[in-house]
Amino acid sequence: MARANLSCVLLIFVIYTVGLTEFTSAGTAAGMDFIRASCATTRYATLCVQSLTPYANAIGQDPQRLAKAALSVSLNNAQSCSAFVSNLAKSKGLNSRAYLTVQDCINQVGDSVNRLGNAMQELGNLSPSGRQDFTWHMSNVQTWTSAALTDANTCLDEFSHATMDAKVHATTRARVQTIAQYTSNALALVNRFAAKHHKGYYTCD
Repeated sequence: MARANLSCVLLIFVIYTVGLTEFTSAGTAAGMDFIRASCATTRYATLCVQSLTPYANAIGQDPQRLAKAALSVSLNNAQSCSAFVSNLAKSKGLNSRAYLTVQDCINQVGDSVNRLGNAMQELGNLSPSGRQDFTWHMSNVQTWTSAALTDANTCLDEFSHATMDAKVHATTRARVQTIAQYTSNALALVNRFAAKHHKGYYTCD
């Protein structure tokens, strides 16, 4: 009798596990479809899909979570680049002009980090129940993200005129360019979320 009960318990466990796995797989598939469709509207679609794939389950089909994940990816990369550029400024092989360029870039990337952090905070303050409140916070998210993109592009422009070791120059420029690409994608997804929410309001009116 005990063995029969144990067999029943094991059978129920197996059925539950298989069902949970199928449910999770279906959720991941739906999330991936949503990510691909959304990223298709961005400038760097392949990078967008690659960077957001690990968050497919958490994102589901929620455009706000998608925008938040995109901002998080951009912020994490900006923080990593900020540390890299700060260490670069300590190297002894930089000439005076290159040093000034790196210092300016440290400030620009640091501003990007702060602004992306502000954008994420504003996104967390959104209240779907109030149109005016939503519009205010969403406008702030767009402004902060756009400013972060401008900072990254400014750093890129400055590096195009800098003279330094070719390998260091290429590596640093590639890192900053990646921030710009991630932030460009994040801004596109933020704008997409804002447009959908705005359209939803006026569709219901």
